[in-house]
Amino acid sequence: MHVRADATIELSKDQRAELEKLARSRRTAQAVALRARIVLMTAEGIGPAAIGERLGISQPTVRKWRERYVEQGLAGLRSELRPGRPRSLDDQRVADLLNQALQTRPAKQTHWSVRSFAAEANISKDMAHRLFRAAGLQPHRSRSFKLSNDPAFVEKVRDITGLYLNPPDHALVLCVDEKSQIQALERTQPVLPMGLGYVEGITHDYVRHGTTTLFAALDVANGQVISRVRAQHRHQEFLDFLRQIDKQTPAELDLHLIVDNYVTHKHAKVKAWLARHPRFHLHFTPTYSSWLNQVERWFALITERATAATRLPACANSSSKLSCLCSATTPMPHRSNGWLPPIQSCRRSSGQRNVFLRQDTSCDVSIGCSPGRVWETGVTTLQHSQRNSPG
Repeated sequence: MHVRADATIELSKDQRAELEKLARSRRTAQAVALRARIVLMTAEGIGPAAIGERLGISQPTVRKWRERYVEQGLAGLRSELRPGRPRSLDDQRVADLLNQALQTRPAKQTHWSVRSFAAEANISKDMAHRLFRAAGLQPHRSRSFKLSNDPAFVEKVRDITGLYLNPPDHALVLCVDEKSQIQALERTQPVLPMGLGYVEGITHDYVRHGTTTLFAALDVANGQVISRVRAQHRHQEFLDFLRQIDKQTPAELDLHLIVDNYVTHKHAKVKAWLARHPRFHLHFTPTYSSWLNQVERWFALITERATAATRLPACANSSSKLSCLCSATTPMPHRSNGWLPPIQSCRRSSGQRNVFLRQDTSCDVSIGCSPGRVWETGVTTLQHSQRNSPG
C-alpha cells in the first residue's frame, strides 16, 4: 500500500496511547521509539520533510515506516528478520554432535578439546566452540562428589537439622571437629610486598616444619568457638578437648555435640568417658556428609583469612618450637561485604626478635607467627594463638 507524501494517519485513542508509550519508554529500543515518533508526528499533520529535519533522518526513511505502520500496524515498526546465511547444521545434526561429545571419548585422550572434536566430527573449530558454549559443555572440567552410603542417612540428617532449627531447652548445641595436617612452612626467600600494579610475591618452594591439628567446638547459637591446638589428633587429644569443653561450659546445661565418623570419636575410652559424663550427647553426621557440620564453615573462614596473615611481620617466642595461636571464644563474623578491620600492631622485644600482634576487633582473634615461618593449610596460611593450650 502506497501512502502519499502529504498523507496523514488517523489514530484511535488506544493506538495513540500505545505509540506514545513506545516513544517514552526507556526499555524500548531507540530505533523502535524513533519509528513511533515518526507515526505520531505524521498523525499530527507534519510532512516528511519537517519530520526528517526534526528527527535528523531522511524523507525516504519517514515514508518507509509510515507505510509500514499503515500496512502492518504496531508490529510493522519492529525490524524484520534479515535473510543472512542459511544454517549449515540442522537440528538433527546438532543433536547428533552433542550426543557424540557426551557419549564418546577421543582415542589416547581423557576428554575432548574443541579442536580434537572438530577434527573428529568434520566441522570447523569455531562451530565446535559454538556448540560447546551453547550446550554448556566443558569436557576439560570435573567436579568431585561422594554419595553417602549410610543406611540411616535420612534419620541422621533430620536429627542434626532438628538441633539447628529447634535446639533442646537447657542445652548447648556444639559443632565439633578437628582440622588436621596444618603445615608449618617456611619460604626459602623473603616475601615481596604488594605494590601498585603487582601482587604480593612468595617463592614456590619452602621448608616444612611439621604439622599440627586444630580442635574446635562451634556454638551454633552465638558463634562462639572453643578451640585447642595439638600436635596429633588421636583419641587422647580428643578426650583432652572434651574435658576442656566440660570446663568451659555451664555445668547445668546438657551438651549436644555434632561430630563426624572419625575413628577417634568412637574409641572405647571415649565411650567410657562419655558414659561417666551423661550431660554429653554425641550426634554423628552420616558418612561422607561433613558438610552438615557447621564448624566446617568456621574452618573455611580461618583458611580464607590465612592469606591476609602472610602479609604480617613475623613474630616468635623464645622457644625454638613453632607457636600456635588461637582464641578460645571466637565469635563467627557476620559480614556481608567481607570487610576486615584495620591491623593494630603491638611491638615488644622477645629475645633478639620482635613480636607483632594483629588484633581482629570484630572477632577477638589474636593472630601472629614466628620469623620466616607461618602455619599453612594447603596453599594458604593459618596462624593462631596458644592462649588455650594446656600450661
